[in-house]
Amino acid sequence: MTTIEPYFHALGDGRYRATRHVQGAWSLDEQHIAAPLGLLTHVVEVDHRRRRGDLVISRLSFDILGIMPIGDVDLTAEVTRAGRTIELVEGTLSYGGRAIVRLRAWFTTPADTGTVAGTGFDPIPPVSDHEAWDPTREWAGGYIASAEVRRLLREPGRGSFWVRSPHPLVDDEPVSPLAHAARVFDIANGMSTRIDPARLAYPNLDLTAHLFREPRGEWVGFDTSVSFGPTGVGLTSSVLHDEDGPFGALNQSLTLRPR
Repeated sequence: MTTIEPYFHALGDGRYRATRHVQGAWSLDEQHIAAPLGLLTHVVEVDHRRRRGDLVISRLSFDILGIMPIGDVDLTAEVTRAGRTIELVEGTLSYGGRAIVRLRAWFTTPADTGTVAGTGFDPIPPVSDHEAWDPTREWAGGYIASAEVRRLLREPGRGSFWVRSPHPLVDDEPVSPLAHAARVFDIANGMSTRIDPARLAYPNLDLTAHLFREPRGEWVGFDTSVSFGPTGVGLTSSVLHDEDGPFGALNQSLTLRPR
């Protein structure tokens, strides 16, 4: 039986080793930030389960402080606002002693609200109604090559797509459905391209996901719009879906850099 290599190997004590599947799209010498964001989500969730385990995540807000080579990373989590019914946890991913990503995650108490559950977000067509698309046509790197994508591009900067990956987030550690999905969240910025990335670089400085339920299944769907402003600032906005429908929304602020 063939074992599929994960994005990260667990080394113990909050240390993880990146594999070739995290290779970046903007630079092949750097890690694509998508899988590290999923790993940081995982570490924050593990910390919560060890301490109490009775709350659910409603928001993940990542600030990307720099770039990092492909190698070992260290992750930590600490409570910055404790509470009986809500909690704010900060997670940090570091490379070589330097903080690369900071996550602020809001946890809130669960409740039975099934009788009022619903959303105003429109559904997107199912996976089967999207066309198979090879993202390596536009993007290089091991991370992009690891993703299976089906896409409907309505116009430049506007479209829907579904993504899944056979590569687990990390070996030897059980991963929640949210962390499993979060390992592909950052791909949103490159799937509904407004302009050829060979002409304009538009890396994101952050990623914030607001969630109203936990995702399910292998496929993560995105209903995405990309906007570029006149002064070098952009925005990628997505509604997040699984095969049962929408489960949250995501925004990424962009810095536009003509090549």
